[in-house]
Amino acid sequence: MEHVTKMLHSFGMELTKQQREQLLRYRDGILQWNDKVNLTAITELEEFEIKHFVDSLAIAGQAELQGAERIIDVGTGAGFPGIPLAILFAKKRFTLMDSLGKRIKIISGLAEEIGLCNVEFVHARAEDLAQKKEHRGQYDICVSRAVAHLAVLSEYCLPFVREGGFFAPYKTASAEEEIEESKTALFLLGGKLRRISSFEETDTKHTVLWIEKIKKTPAKYPRKAGTPSKEPLK
Repeated sequence: MEHVTKMLHSFGMELTKQQREQLLRYRDGILQWNDKVNLTAITELEEFEIKHFVDSLAIAGQAELQGAERIIDVGTGAGFPGIPLAILFAKKRFTLMDSLGKRIKIISGLAEEIGLCNVEFVHARAEDLAQKKEHRGQYDICVSRAVAHLAVLSEYCLPFVREGGFFAPYKTASAEEEIEESKTALFLLGGKLRRISSFEETDTKHTVLWIEKIKKTPAKYPRKAGTPSKEPLK
């Protein structure tokens, strides 16, 4: 956990022995399951630490996260960034959502094995879950590492965020073009890009956009399942 420790130290934070053990056990569990179910293409241990753990925790020192109580991870996949964040912030409540039930079953089982008690897991599509009153506008932050264009991802994620909260998508270092192409979508959905945070580890740059929810998302968004990706807002 050399890279994680170094990053957290730069934020003025320390990794406890328990957190270190939980991260390692979770990594080992994911890699064991990976032989049966495709969870990650990254299997080399140092690369796993940098591209999954360091990337997930790149927002750990940000004020928006520090002040948040409820966080949802949309399209969590193998549990990133949700699980590492939940390990580090035991007093915050996390909801991890994915459309593939098999993945949710695996990561919820691993979370139980390592003793995580601050996470709930939901098998659903974002387009459906965001229309449910117990989730719509209920989160301080929505994070997502899902591979999708910002315009599409914003329609999936912004409806979950309360006014004054933040949507924090993890992006590549060169997201300027995507940001420009998503201005209309953000406006329609009630979001405004406030800033970009980044952390560089070895040759990997970890970039997160901080999009504030400045007004309610109209009830018609997100549109029915499949539509956002086929017909992105422009």
